[in-house]
Amino acid sequence: MEDHNHEDHHYPERVPHTRTIVVTAGQSPERIDRFITTAVMRATRNKVQDAITAGTVLVNGRPTRANYRVRPGDEIEITLMKPPPIELIAQDIPLDIRYEDDDMLVVNKPAGMVTHPGFGNRDGTLVNAVLFHVGGRLPMVDDAPIPDEEADEAGDATDEEEGLEEAGPRPGIVHRLDKDTTGLMVVAKNGESLSSLAVQFANRTAKREYWAVAWGIFEEDEGDIEGDLGRDSRDRKKFTVVRKGGKYALTRYRVVERFAFATLIALRLATGRTHQIRVHCAHIGHPLFGDATYGGRVVVYPGPGGKHRQHVANLLKLMDRQALHAKMLGINHPRSGAYMEFDSELPGDMLNLVEALRGAS
Repeated sequence: MEDHNHEDHHYPERVPHTRTIVVTAGQSPERIDRFITTAVMRATRNKVQDAITAGTVLVNGRPTRANYRVRPGDEIEITLMKPPPIELIAQDIPLDIRYEDDDMLVVNKPAGMVTHPGFGNRDGTLVNAVLFHVGGRLPMVDDAPIPDEEADEAGDATDEEEGLEEAGPRPGIVHRLDKDTTGLMVVAKNGESLSSLAVQFANRTAKREYWAVAWGIFEEDEGDIEGDLGRDSRDRKKFTVVRKGGKYALTRYRVVERFAFATLIALRLATGRTHQIRVHCAHIGHPLFGDATYGGRVVVYPGPGGKHRQHVANLLKLMDRQALHAKMLGINHPRSGAYMEFDSELPGDMLNLVEALRGAS
């Protein structure tokens, strides 16, 4: 069998990409490097300053300096280096297929696999693997946002991001999981299935339940977590609960099992926001165990005695990612309309963590 390992593929260097911005009326004087960094998604200040030094940032047709202060009516032409378009390739990557027919397949995604190609992950994704499995053809998703819950975070732009680095192609994909979140996903194999499944996920009629290990003891057996989500002003790759300008989010949880300093919980989402489970749990003081992005890789709840910290360090070695698994998926078959429900076991690292927590308790 031909090997489609991504290391065999060479990708060209970044290519110039030009964008023009007209400064709107009412804009206060602001350094142009700061203005562009704010206006253009994923344009870092260092990248912008390098472009200014290289003479590829023009104001009203002329090169400028980093300390120039923009004025209403200024026409700013910015040329930054952008990765070339993504080429979809089929790759012989093993898939854990739980169901398949002519219309769809349900896969159990492992940790470390990105859902679809993006500028930070051009291959080695679930899409590349599925393309190989089905012979190279999948229905293409248009540019509309995918109604998802835990969207990919591994360096590729998300659908909410605009600017120089948009998300890559997403054939067959109607929902996503984070790179390091495991669990069940459905992929459409034809256009009719894609449309049917997309409607189910958009209307929240598809059923999904996640299991997670969170720091601390949940006192109530079940409950709701509410809080509008928006990008963290200090780190654009992260999300946080915000008072203004966010999107409403509601997460429902129930306790599955309590341990000495952690809880195994089941979660369902009434809304679908990027990183919703991880952000909501961290917001109420119960970050997911192992979640480096949202505070789950430190001792959140100290235990008695000096051995607790070492015990936690040993547990974190078992779980080098967020302890989050998409365990159950329920959908109506895109052709027959029959309800189908799939369940998956906890992955090995998460199961080992739960057993170790039981032993400690």
